[in-house]
Amino acid sequence: MSAAADELVVAEVFGPTFQGEGPSVGRRAGFVRLGRCNLDCSWCDTPYTWDWSRFDPAVELRREPTASVLSDLEGMQTSLVVVTGGEPLLQQRGLVPLLEGCAERGWAVEVETNGTIAPNDTIVPLVGQWNVSPKLANSGVARDVRVRPDALHALRSTGAAIFKFVVADVADLDEVAALVGAHELDPVWIMPEGTDAATVLDRASRLAAPVLERGWNLTPRLHVLLWGDERGR
Repeated sequence: MSAAADELVVAEVFGPTFQGEGPSVGRRAGFVRLGRCNLDCSWCDTPYTWDWSRFDPAVELRREPTASVLSDLEGMQTSLVVVTGGEPLLQQRGLVPLLEGCAERGWAVEVETNGTIAPNDTIVPLVGQWNVSPKLANSGVARDVRVRPDALHALRSTGAAIFKFVVADVADLDEVAALVGAHELDPVWIMPEGTDAATVLDRASRLAAPVLERGWNLTPRLHVLLWGDERGR
């Protein structure tokens, strides 16, 4: 499914809700979840945006004009917009009008990305924060597909990126450290993998001490703690 310059391939626009992860956790926000992804992480919590072996793209995705998306966001009366996916940077051309519209309305913008695609020069000044989530071996994705040094360098060079790693076990932290050192990634946020509150809390409690010792930050998944795996939250 392709989209014109003034529309986006959208899975859902929802809110107001809370930003559940990273430095802005707990902040009231509106979300634009775009369709399609270039990775196939085994633990992905939004497979309906890309996994057509289990979901029907004709049901899950729609082409939506930018004006319609902005109208939906206006109704949420929030000062923060989070663009997520899927992988938003697959739709860079269509993102420009959306991000310009957010800027005109004075809304802060965060973009969630897996760190495999470099943002173009037009988009960079329109994004206040890049929440970059390089994938680890626990994703089941081959390393040369999930770790793209040029893209990580470009995102780091924006001066507006944080690096958030999905961790299932304390042993994963050594892999995080290797990526952080090799690509000079900073600041670092560690997020426990899980789609139910019990799993997120258990993993967060086990990660807390070693994350502190490494000088990194720990983020919960607030939306999961509040609402579990409910869509549109």
